[in-house]
Amino acid sequence: MSLANIVQRGWEAVGAGDFDALVADYTSDMFFIMPGQGDVLEGRYAFRAALENLGELFPPGFEITDLRNLEGVDEVVSIVEWKSDKVSYSQLSVLFKFTGEKIYEERWFVDTKQWENSF
Repeated sequence: MSLANIVQRGWEAVGAGDFDALVADYTSDMFFIMPGQGDVLEGRYAFRAALENLGELFPPGFEITDLRNLEGVDEVVSIVEWKSDKVSYSQLSVLFKFTGEKIYEERWFVDTKQWENSF
């Protein structure tokens, strides 16, 4: 399976609320980094636990309007077009780094000022 397909499967799992399926594609010692967070999540179990509060991590009315996955060597970048109650259109990107067919790092790149103002 291509790495881009693994990432797409993860986005679909998030949309379906199937977080156990999502974390199955991560290494046990993975990292999750999102701008503006004071802490980096380390480990699949910490990541899975944080997903229980996913609604609090995103701006009210957050919706993905388009998604493209670009595959490189051992990595995939998702270009995410989104909107929310306070933002009519924006983009962010997410870098997924792989070892084999498992994600060991997920790093979000977002306009932090716009993101903060969208809450």
